[in-house]
Amino acid sequence: MSKERWSQGFVQVYTGDGKGKTTCALGLALRAVGQGLRVFIVQFLKGRESGEVRAAARLAPELTIRSFGRPGLVNFKSPAAEDLALARQALDLGRHLIRSGEYEVVILDEINVALAGQLLPLAEVLQLLQERPPGVEVVLTGRSAPPELVAVADLVTEMRPVKHYYEAGVAGRRGIEW
Repeated sequence: MSKERWSQGFVQVYTGDGKGKTTCALGLALRAVGQGLRVFIVQFLKGRESGEVRAAARLAPELTIRSFGRPGLVNFKSPAAEDLALARQALDLGRHLIRSGEYEVVILDEINVALAGQLLPLAEVLQLLQERPPGVEVVLTGRSAPPELVAVADLVTEMRPVKHYYEAGVAGRRGIEW
């Protein structure tokens, strides 16, 4: 357990079509670890190893990331049984971590996409947020945050694209986008 725990954790949502939702959550995680807090990031729908996973290994046990997903994109119109099972496993782990009180910050990265794609029941996530212990900060990232989630959040930031080099044909780059 860390040196400090605040009396009330908040619910933060980072959403929108612009780049930076996960990056914002990672910045918060880095700041929290720097102040002696323990952070766990559960990644939904992410199946390949990324720079943040490698960096978190260097900051363990204060920062842990566990990814649930397969390489490639999920077909939300007809999701594979494996995609549904991985989303369920991620949510079950997130629930356990939030309830455990072992971490001051729990980040559910890309859960908004899993909710929008109906891989998980929104009511279950809303109930989890309502029942979380008071000293746990929960951050939910991903495009298309459901309005009901936005309504219960204490902080909502919407990333809006203004200009992006993808439009000029630049692919995602190692160390920058992944």
